[in-house]
Amino acid sequence: MAYKSILTILTNPDTAELAITAAARLAQAQDAHLDVLVLGVDRTQVGYSYIGTGAVLMQVALDRAEADARALEAAAKVALAEQSPDLRYSVEAVVTQLGALTDVVASRARFADLVVLPRPYGPGQGAEAEAVVEAALFEGKAPVLVLPEKGLGENTLPKRIIVAWNQSSEAMVATRQALPLLKGADKVNITVIDPPTQGEERSDPGGMLCQMLVRHGVHAEVSVLARSLPRVSDVLARHIWDQNADMLVMGAYGHSRFREAILGGATRNMLEKAEVPVLMAH
Repeated sequence: MAYKSILTILTNPDTAELAITAAARLAQAQDAHLDVLVLGVDRTQVGYSYIGTGAVLMQVALDRAEADARALEAAAKVALAEQSPDLRYSVEAVVTQLGALTDVVASRARFADLVVLPRPYGPGQGAEAEAVVEAALFEGKAPVLVLPEKGLGENTLPKRIIVAWNQSSEAMVATRQALPLLKGADKVNITVIDPPTQGEERSDPGGMLCQMLVRHGVHAEVSVLARSLPRVSDVLARHIWDQNADMLVMGAYGHSRFREAILGGATRNMLEKAEVPVLMAH
C-alpha cells in the first residue's frame, strides 16, 4: 500500500505555500500525483433583504468569491513553480457557497489516498478552514494530515511516530491509513493512556496492534501512560515532546450534525496544540 493520489485544498492564500510544499514533498516521496483544489468561498448567509437588493448582494458576494479563487490559484501556481519539475500535479479552481462546501470537498476527498491541509485554527483562518477538514474526514472518508505552522519539518517522511491507541474503530482506521508512513519510520510508539481494566486488551494494552504492525515490518513498541494531566490531549502533547516524535496518528472523533459531523472537543484540542503533523481518520 502507498499513497498514489494526494490532495490539498486551499482556502487561504497565507497558507498556500505551506500546504503545497508539504503535499508536494509527500507526493514525490510516495511517487504520487498531487491534486490541488482551490476554493473561492462565498461566505454570505443572507437571511433577508429589501426588495431588489437580494440579487445585488448575491452578485457582489459571487464576484468576491471568484476574485478570491483567482488570487488563490495564482498563489498556488507560484508555490508549485518552486517544486521539483518532476512533480506530477493538477490544479482546479472552484467557487462555492459555504453551505455547499461539504459536498464539493467530499466529492474530491473520497478519491484521494491522503488529504494534506494546514491547521484550521489561528489568525486569518475563517470558518471554511475547519469545514474543509470536517468534510474530508467525515463525508469524504479520507485520511487527513493536518500541518502545524512549521509544516513537515526537516524530514519529509516521519522517523518517529506516535500512534494514539484506545481500541476504538477510529483509531484502528487511522492506523491502517497511516501504514505507508508507519512502515518507513525508524520507530513507532503505540501510546495507550489509562487502559481499560476490562476487555480483551486489559492484560496487554496495545499488544495486538503492536503484533499486527510488526508483521507489516513496522518497528513498533508500546507505551502505557497514566492520565496525569487534566486532558488526554495534554498527556499526548507531553509524550510527543518526550519522544521527540515528528508525527501523531490518531482517530478523528466528532459529533453528529444531521448527516454531517463536527470535530469533537478532544480532537480539536489536539489539533490546536500539536507542534507536529497529525494524521487523522474516521
